[in-house]
Amino acid sequence: MTFQRPAHASPGGRASAGCAAMPLDALHQRCSDPAVRDLAWLLFSADLLRAQPLAPLAEPWTGAEEPCAAAAWLARLDRDPASLHAALDATRVTRLGRYAETLLGWYLAHGPAPRLVAANVALRRAGLTLGECDFLVQTSDAQRLHWELAVKCYLHAGVEEGAAPGLADFVGPNLRDRFDLKFAHLLGHQLRLSAREEFAWLGYPGPWLAQMFVKGWLFYRAGKGAGAAPADPPELAARHGRGWWVTHADWADFADREGPDGWSALPRLAWLAPRHIRPETSNTDSSFYRAGDGEADTLAARSAVAAPVTAAKLFAGLGLTRTPEPVMVAAFVADGAGGYVERSRGFIVPDDWPARAQAFARERRGS
Repeated sequence: MTFQRPAHASPGGRASAGCAAMPLDALHQRCSDPAVRDLAWLLFSADLLRAQPLAPLAEPWTGAEEPCAAAAWLARLDRDPASLHAALDATRVTRLGRYAETLLGWYLAHGPAPRLVAANVALRRAGLTLGECDFLVQTSDAQRLHWELAVKCYLHAGVEEGAAPGLADFVGPNLRDRFDLKFAHLLGHQLRLSAREEFAWLGYPGPWLAQMFVKGWLFYRAGKGAGAAPADPPELAARHGRGWWVTHADWADFADREGPDGWSALPRLAWLAPRHIRPETSNTDSSFYRAGDGEADTLAARSAVAAPVTAAKLFAGLGLTRTPEPVMVAAFVADGAGGYVERSRGFIVPDDWPARAQAFARERRGS
């Protein structure tokens, strides 16, 4: 991926006087455009993990004014997001991680601070690729940072009796990924790339401070099968994004208790910021996300969020009884202006999924 900072963009832009009082972790709620909303969420939402020994959290801001400058820049982008839309459509993203990577890279190339040095820097030895550094950035006070970006959604499978809570209890919805495995790879391989001899050969003078940039959502069981709220593993940040999951059998009762104004399925590229369905778009998240004729290969088409419907209609329309895969859905409430705002999100999983998930989580204990 190639990004280039325009000559007119420079760090240190001033924000509005009200920025100091703005809750920046909720800044995405003020963004009308869904791509800008996702970018604001990526920059300002809570991390999934706490800082770890030899694995600090990414800290893009140096000084109190830079977050405000970023907020003001996002507000301007929200009024005219055409250039961001063009960049996203040009990449033809289909994976959530690639979408987040493109958003962050575009911000580093065009936003007020910090400055992008390089992205996707590949390390090779004897023709073999050893890995890629996601982002090399330089802050306004000349710090050189190596960021490893990850956006993950994991479901809590339940704690094995007698075992301490751990990251292995959080599994990917399709049971091909697990938080402890991702965390080990991040610490043991990805964050070490910029310290390798092969990196030194590439001509990026350091030293570089490796930091983890890990965002996302963790989902906990609701419905009839839910137990007491599980204790969080010590690696998790206290304020991480939270959702729920329920089985097919528990869905109707759960949805009735939740009592929103409607439900919608969330396609994978709509898994970042909470969604806002605006009235002028009739049945999708925004005009950018509305797929029209000839738009089958745009991000708009791949990320469309339909107008909310009843729980029964959603369940029937998704054909959930015929699919073995979990599906992410969101509860929406009316915003008073003809649109809807997301109140919560979660997964509907097959009835046999909990047992399979617990078995997958226990593999790390050899049981």
